[in-house]
Amino acid sequence: MKKIGLILNVLLLSMVYAYAQELTSPSGTFRLTFSLTEKGEPTYRLDYKNKSVIKPSALGLELTGNMQKVEFAGEGESTKERPVHSLYDNFTLIDQKRTTFDETWHPVWGETKDIRNYYNELLLTLQQSGSERLMRIRFRLFDDGLGFRYEFPEQKNMTYMVIQEEKTQFALTGDHTAYWIPGDYDTQEYDYTKSRLSEIRGLMQQAITPNASQTPFSPTGVQTALMLKTDDGIYINIHEAALINYACMHLNLDDKNFVFESWLTPDANGTKGSLQTPAQSPWRTIIVSDDARAILASKMTLNLNEPSKIEDTSWIKPTKYVGVWWEMITGKSEWSYTYDLPSVHLGETDYTRVKPHGKHGATTANVKRYIDFAADNGFDGVLVEGWNIGWEDWFGNAKDHVFDFVTPYPDFDLKEIRDYARSKGVNMIMHHETSGATRNYERYMDTAYRFMKANGYDAVKSGYVGNIIPIGEHHYSQWTNNHYQYALEKAAEYKIMVNAHEAVRPTGLSRTWPNLIANESARGTEYQAFGGNKANHVTILPFTRLIGGPMDFTPGIFEMDIQKINPNNRSHVNATLANQLALYVTMYSPLQMAADFPEHYKRFIDAFQFIRDVALDWDESVYLEAEPGEYVTVARKAKGSGQWFIGNVSGENGYTSHIDFSFLEPGKQYTATIYADAPDAHYKTNPQAYTIRKVRVTNKSTLKQKVAPGGGYAISIVER
Repeated sequence: MKKIGLILNVLLLSMVYAYAQELTSPSGTFRLTFSLTEKGEPTYRLDYKNKSVIKPSALGLELTGNMQKVEFAGEGESTKERPVHSLYDNFTLIDQKRTTFDETWHPVWGETKDIRNYYNELLLTLQQSGSERLMRIRFRLFDDGLGFRYEFPEQKNMTYMVIQEEKTQFALTGDHTAYWIPGDYDTQEYDYTKSRLSEIRGLMQQAITPNASQTPFSPTGVQTALMLKTDDGIYINIHEAALINYACMHLNLDDKNFVFESWLTPDANGTKGSLQTPAQSPWRTIIVSDDARAILASKMTLNLNEPSKIEDTSWIKPTKYVGVWWEMITGKSEWSYTYDLPSVHLGETDYTRVKPHGKHGATTANVKRYIDFAADNGFDGVLVEGWNIGWEDWFGNAKDHVFDFVTPYPDFDLKEIRDYARSKGVNMIMHHETSGATRNYERYMDTAYRFMKANGYDAVKSGYVGNIIPIGEHHYSQWTNNHYQYALEKAAEYKIMVNAHEAVRPTGLSRTWPNLIANESARGTEYQAFGGNKANHVTILPFTRLIGGPMDFTPGIFEMDIQKINPNNRSHVNATLANQLALYVTMYSPLQMAADFPEHYKRFIDAFQFIRDVALDWDESVYLEAEPGEYVTVARKAKGSGQWFIGNVSGENGYTSHIDFSFLEPGKQYTATIYADAPDAHYKTNPQAYTIRKVRVTNKSTLKQKVAPGGGYAISIVER
């Protein structure tokens, strides 16, 4: 009997793994194993250098819907009604296809001029017994990690799908260190917390700030991109790519077993989205390395997106700009044009008959001052916020508030500004604050974009501050994500570049739509005027938020004491001046703002030279040093030039940087201008203390540089 039992166990085990499939990455560094359990549940596991990084993890979705008649053999009747909500069990493997793909493509703008897209692919077709529904899982294994997605071909047994939840799991091998922000359907504007996975539950409430939009959906729920580090030095990044027509994915942690499971952002009706076959999910991504620098250098997220859908990209230009934004953020100026009336409603006020008062920032005279500064210092553009009517209703919380995106306040002469900017060779950047009223924005979008083109605006900063309207929708739901995509594609029709704030976090879509030149979608510099960011924030963002695409971080603040700008604001910028310079290199973006006031730059004109000089687009990027939460050091070669720039930012503890210049061309000599923290610099007590020195370097040179707490250094390198 024991022998019979042993044979039965062996047969059962062989049945469980009868459909096991393996896939290796091109270099053999990674191994993916797919299998079906005895219940027909699809699972996967991922090994890196023969070491498990993702243990066997479940795959699939749960649907809503009605009962359906399906066949059940051996039950005494030919059909029986049963729920068909499950798309995570009762599957058999009916087909598998393997391919290898290798190409080199050239981004319109980016950290490097060439990107290699090299992977092995496994496409599995699964059929669900009884319902006969088909689901495909496509795995792509790169030398830097894994991407996989669900695909639903057109089929007679499944046309419309309403998602109750996605069941994708990421089963980790232990209580890793995590760099996380709380799960939230409407904002990513948090400082990061570093903790063990087992500590997230206890720390979650401490991570919630008064600026958060809501209580997180779960006491252990976090957002992606999620950065992890194992005790044996393996770095793991979990995110998604190509988020189109789908809800944004959060991660909910089983903190007893250290298993993350996907948790999609709901629509207003509580479901997680609707699909019509043929359809597909975004890619779920896992980037892994034993070298933190490789996480930053990975282009897997971009590679999992489709090639550019814009044929003529000549109008898409990296842009360095200034603007009146920091005046409003610090409270020196106001967005709204204010006047002596007890109640004002959009469309009912004769603005020519009211007497303005207050501190409106977007005046003709003030904007001209920024245009002059941009022209004198070689900047491409000027952004103006608060130029159009509607802000007064918004700040008054008017229920019927809308913007029309074309009507300026009476103290902003749009034609005069347009002509003046043209005479100075400066481009104006439009601002569209939607206040979350997405349908209103769509109603005006063609008119607004035509208005922009007629007045010489080729780029727009859009904003979605506040609750999404229609009421009940979230910033990251499928419904709202489809709005962002509509706005982006509509902008491409008009040859307009988009910098979207408060929108969903990027997932590499800038490859497909390179007019998406930046997003915010994280806690940016503005929070330095709202109480400050943690000093280590800028050493974590490259490992998290920037994995999906560039951020309009708005760096370059030279006056750290906000009370000197606005006596009522006691905030402090938690960075040194040298740190602010370095951000133009470490926080990659083809859109970079010199965010501070012209008069502050004139006080430190020698340091401001780096901001004037630094490039926006790159032929090559080399990550020299990296550790999340501690330091990041990057060298980048300007596109079409032999000039290099280096940036280092460090966290609360400071750092002593050791780098070499082996990336430089052999046999040549260079002059390096080093902008560094002074010996007594500190982000809290002496943030404006810096030194500038010039040294000769070759590709054999080395540098040892002390970095202050919250500090950094920036280097400009030119051939002698």
